[in-house]
Amino acid sequence: MDTKKIAIIGAGNVGSTLAYTLASKNICSHIVLKDIKQNLVKAMALDISQSANAAKSSTRVTYAQEGKDIEGCRLIVITAGLPRLPGMSRNDLLLTNAKILKEVMNEIKEYAPKAIVIVVSNPLDAMVYAALKVSGFPRNQIVGMAGILDSARMSHFILEKLGYGAGQIESSVMGGHGDDMVPLPNFSTVAGLALTEVLSDEDIEDIVEKTKNGGAQIVKYLEKGSAYYAPAHATSLMVEAILNDKKEIYPCAVMLEGEYGFNDIVSGVPVMLGKNGVEKVIELHLNQSQKELFARSVDSVQQLVDTLIENDFLNQ
Repeated sequence: MDTKKIAIIGAGNVGSTLAYTLASKNICSHIVLKDIKQNLVKAMALDISQSANAAKSSTRVTYAQEGKDIEGCRLIVITAGLPRLPGMSRNDLLLTNAKILKEVMNEIKEYAPKAIVIVVSNPLDAMVYAALKVSGFPRNQIVGMAGILDSARMSHFILEKLGYGAGQIESSVMGGHGDDMVPLPNFSTVAGLALTEVLSDEDIEDIVEKTKNGGAQIVKYLEKGSAYYAPAHATSLMVEAILNDKKEIYPCAVMLEGEYGFNDIVSGVPVMLGKNGVEKVIELHLNQSQKELFARSVDSVQQLVDTLIENDFLNQ
């Protein structure tokens, strides 16, 4: 296994932007792009490889012609699936993207069963759950990208409200990647100062609501697609933490095994990422209101999982 070889399955906006980001930063030795649209994936691989050479990066960028081309990958990112369109909830994507994900996971099981898998496809938490059940992989091996993106969106709205503090804002968001996410103002800071020290309760509430609708706002403006720069950069941070064994703590979607009082369900919580994927789940001390909001968020994911079960999507 090449410890710095990765595959990105899905060469749309998020997947190609991620490949470009990783190649530019010289994080990987080899990036394999895979997509059902062969001309698209060939074009993206050529363009990004040429960009990497312009940046004097040593990262190779190629495209997969068959499943076997992902053999030896240390890490695989799944961005494949339909994007969220205006008026479409993440739930609307569920069954279509679950079918795509199941096919992808079966290919990973066959050709790269030891790879760490980062899921980016929506609805995120349910897709992570499905990936775990379909593959039978341990929970440390499959993790979802959501919380880093949601936290970045919260930081943007804090900066927008304050007008200062760029680069010094640390935001924290838990729960599912959807309308019931749980922004945590009391775990968010500006230059080390608690958010409550620099903003009013009314301003904080406005930030929380804007964070929850951050993705939908971009979908509305784009009209025919969804965000990709921020999701790609957030995913690149996870890839770097895992490939370089950085032991960094990020909010990610992970299977809960008793943490926060929940079992056998996926939700976004702080985790430590290293060479083994999810190496530790961090339990924050939530207040009663946050516990209730987190429980509501978990229930929303459970409803999606129940739909997958009813439609027989989780068989290996």
